[in-house]
Amino acid sequence: MKNQTEDQVREKAGEILGLDKKSVSKLKNVKAGVGQLTTFNQLGYKKISDKPDGWYLPDDKSKVALILETKSSDKNLNENKWVKELLKNCNIIYKNYDKVVGILYNGDDIRVFKNGVELENQNMLHNKEFYFKLFSNDPIDKQKIYNLTKNINDLLHVKFGIKNLYHRMIFTACALVAVRYNKPCLSEGMDYDTLHTAILSQVNKSLENSKQQNIKVEILTKVYSQIEMNRDNSSGDDINQFIKDVSEISKAINSNEWRGEDVMGIFFNEFNRYKSKTERGQVFTPEHITSFMYRLLECNKDDFILDATCGSGGFLVKAMSRMIQEAGGVDSDDVDKIKSIKQKQLFGIEFDKEIYALACANMLIHKDGKTNLMQMDSTKEEACEWIKTKPITKVLMNPPYETKYGCMKIVENVLNSVQKGTRCAFILPDKKLEKAGGKKLLKHNTLTTIIKLPENLFFKVGITTSIYIFESGNPQNNKSIIGYYIEDDGLETVKNQGRQDIKNKWANLEDYWVKAIHDGNDKKYKTRQLIDSSKFLSYQMPKKEFKIYEEDFIKTTMDYLMYEKGIDVKSFSDRFSQKVMYSSEIKKKGKNISINIEGE
Repeated sequence: MKNQTEDQVREKAGEILGLDKKSVSKLKNVKAGVGQLTTFNQLGYKKISDKPDGWYLPDDKSKVALILETKSSDKNLNENKWVKELLKNCNIIYKNYDKVVGILYNGDDIRVFKNGVELENQNMLHNKEFYFKLFSNDPIDKQKIYNLTKNINDLLHVKFGIKNLYHRMIFTACALVAVRYNKPCLSEGMDYDTLHTAILSQVNKSLENSKQQNIKVEILTKVYSQIEMNRDNSSGDDINQFIKDVSEISKAINSNEWRGEDVMGIFFNEFNRYKSKTERGQVFTPEHITSFMYRLLECNKDDFILDATCGSGGFLVKAMSRMIQEAGGVDSDDVDKIKSIKQKQLFGIEFDKEIYALACANMLIHKDGKTNLMQMDSTKEEACEWIKTKPITKVLMNPPYETKYGCMKIVENVLNSVQKGTRCAFILPDKKLEKAGGKKLLKHNTLTTIIKLPENLFFKVGITTSIYIFESGNPQNNKSIIGYYIEDDGLETVKNQGRQDIKNKWANLEDYWVKAIHDGNDKKYKTRQLIDSSKFLSYQMPKKEFKIYEEDFIKTTMDYLMYEKGIDVKSFSDRFSQKVMYSSEIKKKGKNISINIEGE
């Protein structure tokens, strides 16, 4: 084969990878191309004059970056100097990206490096999409996040002196937002003032293009700015450790295998360790239940989903993740659909300013800054009017349970504000509807299903709950309610880390229960029941069969005879036990046992 010059190899590689001028002109939010004229300085890496042969650098720093190094076909790629040249360029890019693919190519042979580690069996050059998927099998490491979160919690609480639970969460979340959008903005060696300013500046930048920019930035940055730390008790080493741990968490949650794992839920379980109970009525919905409810309501990528008491955003994060996966994943070619999901199809309301700030930060951490989040009170007419202007098709909620927070008023407002026929799922205490006048909801809405959840789901709060599924706008008219009971979700309590699926049982259980409830056939656990809506608004636990035995009859008769004779039953029982145990002769003959008691 005729030798190819480096220019020819570079042009060929650009066409195969999709980095040629025609392909690049169609790309959005990315710097990409091939050539020998562009320096790293021109690509945003100040004072670096080296020139890559090809580059793909997305604005979203959590995505995969690609660097190409080409040689003429007569060059042997096994020579170490070519590898050093490629890895040097990769290391420049690695300052901003956690996922970097380096490609060394001479028109015939190829060597591929994933984050500096060479991959085997790479025989030909592929389109860039092939290399993006090299990271798609990196699952999120939840245990690693738990361990890092524990380290951060101890630093913030003990060393930094941040006593407020939500302030620790917000400080950490904002640091994650900063790293998520600009990896090198936090670096070891910073003092506290520099760290604090760098985080605040990057949070502002991350929202600068958001439609809700003014509201979100003002509240998130205001809450963040109010957080104070004990500077006398923290050292430079403590700040360096905080930055290191935050950077490690950022790597873990930016996996392509992210499935909506709620980092704020993990934070809450760990950060709440220093408190005896949750604050302000907040109960964070377990992640596996957010997934379950999404599937129960048969949500999909075309739905418009509301959580009118969104807390830290757990339902919205899970919904966004699943909808994006259904649309082809974060690297989907259908860019407009992914954009629509993030900007137009998720709606949240949260009253508490600090929790609202957490929700904003949570969505930013998880690849979005433009979800429609509003800071308002869902018990008020203002929230109702806002909901009515949105094309809501599904509702997923876990409202605050206490009456003082307006639990039933919130449920009623949501049902009255969404379109007729909208399916709405609420997590509520088992007897809430029966005790708080829930029957009035049935005048205009149908309660179709009640799924009683495991008794220990909210083990720290001591509340037993159920999922209540309504269809808005259609009255109950005494129709029966279908009930189910998920007695066990397979999760186990891990010290200081909440309940976790350490034996991986929930996936199969979730599949079973979703199918059983959709089909109306609980063959395995046999918990399905029809509930008379005129009498009950909760799952009715089966009553144990009443049985009476001969021993019960004899005991009752003896108690009555002793009562007639004025004998104290307890005193007699104690004396009788003493006699049998210590003043009797016990003999066994075959199956018979005889007890001889001496008279007094």
